[in-house]
Amino acid sequence: MALAIFDLDNTLIAGDSDHGWGVFLADRGVVDGEQYREMNEKFYQDYQRGELDILDYLAFALQPLARLAREELVQLHREFMIQVIEPMWLPKAVQLVQKHREQGDQLMVITSTNRFIVEPICHKFGIHEVIATELEISEDRYTGRVAGIPAYREGKVTRLSAWLEAHQESLEGSTFYSDSINDQPLLERVDHPVAVDPDPALAELARARGWPEISLR
Repeated sequence: MALAIFDLDNTLIAGDSDHGWGVFLADRGVVDGEQYREMNEKFYQDYQRGELDILDYLAFALQPLARLAREELVQLHREFMIQVIEPMWLPKAVQLVQKHREQGDQLMVITSTNRFIVEPICHKFGIHEVIATELEISEDRYTGRVAGIPAYREGKVTRLSAWLEAHQESLEGSTFYSDSINDQPLLERVDHPVAVDPDPALAELARARGWPEISLR
């Protein structure tokens, strides 16, 4: 059984769920709209340039989760799925996932976005093996801190390696789909790296390496 691994944001969906969540919270008045939007946009631009300080970003992005009860967050997420994620849905991405499912591949999403945001999105694709940035929980509330290694850049490789060891699996025959130069470390590890609607830096790298490039838009 070969692994078919997918990045989520701007790969399987036509947008960034983490950035979209920040905009959604600002629109709903859950956070200080003007200041939060400005910082949210700054971090997103850093990410797109491949310059994001992931720990600084997470310290910023996880604070709203710590201020709200889990029940409130679940309700907000339901609305977020309808208002933000549904417009990002890509039929071609659904077809790609289904193609790998029919081939008998092991489906996985690996994403730097935190599990609270991405898990319902992955389940909507029928993907239940998810490696994401994990959140610390205390007394059934998020603390605003990360648990373990964020699944970002080399962290994706580290987290996937731990999963492979725990499940006695390998990367033989594996495919990884991503849009971002931030995923270069993992793209270089799999047997079949694929650039999906890539950012300019990844498009250049893919051409240099002879990696296939596809569009799901």
